[in-house]
This record gives sequence, C-alpha cells and structure tokens, in this order.
Amino acid sequence: MQIIPAIDLLDGQCVRLHQGDYNLVTHFSADPISQALAWQEQGAKLLHLVDLDGARSGEATNHPLVQRITAALEIPVQLGGGVRSIERAEQLLACGLDRVILGTVAVEQPELVYELAQRYPQKIVVGIDARNGLVATRGWTTASHLPATELAKKFDGIGLAALICTDIATDGTLAGPNLEFLRAMAQASSTPIIASGGIGELLDLMSLLPLELEGVVGVIVGRALYNGSVNLKEAQLAIGEARLQDLPLTAAIERPC
Repeated sequence: MQIIPAIDLLDGQCVRLHQGDYNLVTHFSADPISQALAWQEQGAKLLHLVDLDGARSGEATNHPLVQRITAALEIPVQLGGGVRSIERAEQLLACGLDRVILGTVAVEQPELVYELAQRYPQKIVVGIDARNGLVATRGWTTASHLPATELAKKFDGIGLAALICTDIATDGTLAGPNLEFLRAMAQASSTPIIASGGIGELLDLMSLLPLELEGVVGVIVGRALYNGSVNLKEAQLAIGEARLQDLPLTAAIERPC
C-alpha cells in the first residue's frame, strides 16, 4: 500500500486544515518546495498537492509555485483544488504533473470527467470528499445530497487512475480513518481507492491493510507526518511495498551461523 505525503498550499505556504475549516489552519512550513524535497528524500514515491486557494476560489493563484515544485522533484506529483475546466487540467499536465484530481467538477460537470479520462487515461483522479456519507464541494464549503458511493459508481470503468476518498469528519483530527466509509467506497467501484483523512499513528495505517484486497491501494498522510507521530520510513516498512510481513522468512530474520 502506497503512503503518499500531502502538502496543502494556502497563501503560498504549507498548511493543514482541521476538518476542512479554513478558519482552523495550522502552518507547517513557509517553504513548500523544501518540504516536498524532504518527503522525496525520505522515500516518498508520490506527492499529493492540494491547492486550497484554488479549491475555495477556483483561481489558479498557486500555479507558479506548483510549477516550481514539480520541476524540483523526480517523483510523480498529483494535484487537486480548483481544477474545474479541461483547459486547467491540461495546463497542469503540461507543467509536469503526473495526475490531476477533479473534485467539484465531478459533481457539477461530470461530462468533463468522462472527456478528460478519455483524453488522458490513468492521468485523471476523482476526489470524493464526504461529510456523513454525502459529497461536499468547493473546498468542502458546499454540501450536496449526493451519496459518495453513487458518485463513485458514476465513474466506474472509465479509465481513472484512482478515486481519492476523504471523510471530512476525520480529516486533520489524527483520530483514525473511517474504515466503514472506505470499505463502502471500495465496494462501490472497481477503480483503485486512495484513503484520506484521520491518520494519526502507525496503527491507523495498519488498520487499512484488510481493505487492500477490496481495492484500497494507497493512503494520503498529512498532519501525522508533520508532527512526527508517523515516520515515513517506518510506515513504509509496515504497509509499503517492502513491508516486513511480506518478506520471506529467511530475509526477515537473520539466522545464526
């Protein structure tokens, strides 16, 4: 299972919100480029960027910063937040991003998701953010009456790279992931699922492992990495590609001569 560090951009800085509330902001770094390089150096295989300014306003105010981050890194980068047109998605892919995440537009203009998935197979991700099982849009500021599982079903089998499924009630809380929500999303779609929200310690990551067989292939981790309650290298040994429990016994245990 892939562990994906998150960098949330707000006013050019690296921050985290509590349950998506723009009034509850914690600042972690004034230099997102250095932070991105640090995650790469610690072994991250993919970086998750969120343009919080774009998610709220729909404007691409952080685009120059996004360009500098992608240029500085060797690992793939995916970005979501404010991507509400084909032109904006293509602009991001052209600047070096590996994947573009569509959120609000998936609810308001689903035809754009179909068209982009056809043009750029395995490059488009749909971010489904839910509060009490219902989709929220526009930087989580607007509630809908659409069940998250129904939105997942709508885009099944169209060539998406993944669905990023966030339970807003757990996001930024360090209280653990909503396993019931993630299981329901995985069962609703054959598209690979990336979990997001609530990771506070290593045990939270390990609690996701039973969902791997149902299609949960990765997990985004933010606040827990920044405050040190999760160590990226240790987490990779626990649930990543080279996790210890999957190694042959002879490789996992040093035998005496």
